Amino acid sequence: MKVIIYTIPTCEFSKKLIDYLKSKKIEFENREPTEESEFYSEMLDKTGEMYFPTIDIDGKMIVGFNKEKLDAALA
Repeated sequence: MKVIIYTIPTCEFSKKLIDYLKSKKIEFENREPTEESEFYSEMLDKTGEMYFPTIDIDGKMIVGFNKEKLDAALA
């Protein structure tokens, strides 16, 4: 399972997501999209919006920190 998260350091929900994934011992790659990074357009291509956090689990996109959707996608 490949988990990629798009977060920004100033977002409280991004911090909660990171803590949650670590508590579940889920390995993930954290990408911080800024206008200068390749991750900015990558995230826009995948979701059409810039909302944090955004989670990509094997191509399934979850926008926002929603434990129920996250747990279902990780199961």
